[in-house]
Amino acid sequence: MSYRLGVDVGGTFTDLLLISEETGQTFTAKVPSTPEDSSIGVLNGVARICEESGIDPKQIKRVMHGTTVATNAVLQGRGSKVGLVTTTGYEQTLQVARSFCPGGLGGWVTFNKKPLLAPLELTIGAEERIAADGSVIRELDEARLRKDLQRLYDMNEVEALTICFVNAYINGENELKAQAIAKEIFGDTPISVSSEVVPEMQEYERTETTVMNSYVRPEMQLYLNNLQGALNERMGEDTLLSLLRSDGGLASARSAADSPVNMLMSGPAGGVTGAIYFCSRAGYDDILTFDMGGTSTDVALIQGSKARVRRETFVGDVKVRAPSVDVRTVGAGGGSIAFVPELTGALRVGPESAGAVPGPAAYMKGGDKPTVCDANVVLGYLPSDVQLGGKMQISKEAADKAVQTIADALGIGLLEAAEGIIKVANEAMFGALRLVSVEQGYDPRDFALVCFGGAGPLHANAMGVLSDAWPVIIPPGPGVLCARGDATTTVQDEATRTYIRMAGDTTTEQLLDDLKVLEARAAQALIDDGIGKEDHEVVYQADVRYAGQAFEISMDFTEEELKAQGVSVITGQFDAEHEQLFSFKLDDGHEILMIRAVVKAKATEMAIGEFGSADAELKDCIVHESKFHYEGEWYDAPLYDRAKLREGIVVPGPSIVMEMDSTTVILPGHTAAVDNVGNLLINPTK
Repeated sequence: MSYRLGVDVGGTFTDLLLISEETGQTFTAKVPSTPEDSSIGVLNGVARICEESGIDPKQIKRVMHGTTVATNAVLQGRGSKVGLVTTTGYEQTLQVARSFCPGGLGGWVTFNKKPLLAPLELTIGAEERIAADGSVIRELDEARLRKDLQRLYDMNEVEALTICFVNAYINGENELKAQAIAKEIFGDTPISVSSEVVPEMQEYERTETTVMNSYVRPEMQLYLNNLQGALNERMGEDTLLSLLRSDGGLASARSAADSPVNMLMSGPAGGVTGAIYFCSRAGYDDILTFDMGGTSTDVALIQGSKARVRRETFVGDVKVRAPSVDVRTVGAGGGSIAFVPELTGALRVGPESAGAVPGPAAYMKGGDKPTVCDANVVLGYLPSDVQLGGKMQISKEAADKAVQTIADALGIGLLEAAEGIIKVANEAMFGALRLVSVEQGYDPRDFALVCFGGAGPLHANAMGVLSDAWPVIIPPGPGVLCARGDATTTVQDEATRTYIRMAGDTTTEQLLDDLKVLEARAAQALIDDGIGKEDHEVVYQADVRYAGQAFEISMDFTEEELKAQGVSVITGQFDAEHEQLFSFKLDDGHEILMIRAVVKAKATEMAIGEFGSADAELKDCIVHESKFHYEGEWYDAPLYDRAKLREGIVVPGPSIVMEMDSTTVILPGHTAAVDNVGNLLINPTK
């Protein structure tokens, strides 16, 4: 029997889910993350999950991995020193950038621009020029470039090299010539070429994206090489390692090492994929996802079981041209630290987190600052009189002591302070949900709310009350759902070209011919990974705007839709989306800026493993009698073992449902029913 392993590395825990490809049976594990080297935590997790499941590591044939290696390299400023080769006269492109400062209208007052990813002293200009139509105005001066590259190499500082010439997105001939020369001089130094990484218009965005690819590439390559070697040693040489892309698809380790800029939002995309996996099978296609971990909370809006993908990715104050699932993040998680500033005397929660080390005070690992987790312990939502999942002992005494510091600072009681911490955190997370729903023209009440992550089910019912989005869905294994998303998604790649044509002047035949060229290019990456054409699924995309606009919207369509409806399949979708976002549409003037083909491997349908005890009644699932504090009152709250809950059982609130990786709180006036795929569906009592 063969297995696949999903791995998700978070700021606090590394989650693993082992799944049988034949039966759908799953095993889960959580181990502390190791920020100094993520691969250590991954390998620790592999050892634990194999030991606990009794599965021989050599039975694991595929490892699918959501990683934050590239993200952390950017946020912590520890990427590689990047050399940049650009067209003479354009050496200042990164310095000039865009006229934007983060913050409000006065943001420029406090904004300190970070050092360039490719410093000016490591930037050289090449004598060459490509026209806007792709014609070669000036051939590359190879002799001069060779001399300048040798000088750059002799500085002994460049760890990765970027080549980005003006208008190379439409003709990369000169870039490829420069790459060949650079390889002669720089040898094994990674070289990123803009016409291969992001062949799209706009010089600054293309340069920044390609430089970012170089910035994180050496660290990503080192990480993947070390991890692949360790996995091969434990599991066998035929172990296939894949990484989750920011857009929710998988990439082979080879592809990820060459284009790490596509992995910057790898972690959050896994949870979205996992949520879609369970909710679509339960009949919920329109959902809001709520992924609350130890450090932050990620939210997204899903329509028709399809995640919204944006064409730009933000990491810190860096924006790159790479597709990513439209996930919004707020710095509120289970480990977020509560504090009372002396200046305002008002309670604040986050964004600073206790993380994996030292962690919340209740975990007894050296932490002593009050966190959201500690407030949950004080209120009884996270029971301290039983071990979590049978594995972790928590200390209510330590939590009380930590939260008491907030109570003293505010001059209120302990329980009131704990409730305040929870409510402040909930409001911050609800604000993120509004960003992806209300602020984009969607009513949260039209969606189900899917809550997961280690801390998500603790706050799920309360978030349902705030958003009025019902049912609130807690999928099986919510604490390791990102890992399941990694394990159940498929390999994909895409190819893009700048188009810039009015839709009215574009014929269906011409557009389809151009898309077919892109399809062949994107499909080659899958073929190189051993996935034949018969196993490919293809979706086309076009970025459209009204002529004169400064932004565009991406539209999806298939070959069949294009043949049946013509170019109107694009313009009609665009008008509807534009009206949804901005409450108006125009009759004509549609301009197609970009076209692309997205090719993915066909999904292999896997069975959902059995859950619950076949003959169990509700009373048989009670493992402990406890209580929790809600809205100023104490309530008796039985603790239920989720592993025993079968389809059809309805759990009344107030109560708590416990499992290895998470704890679900059901508030008074609500019930949780188990559906046919194992989801808990929380609804108000009618």
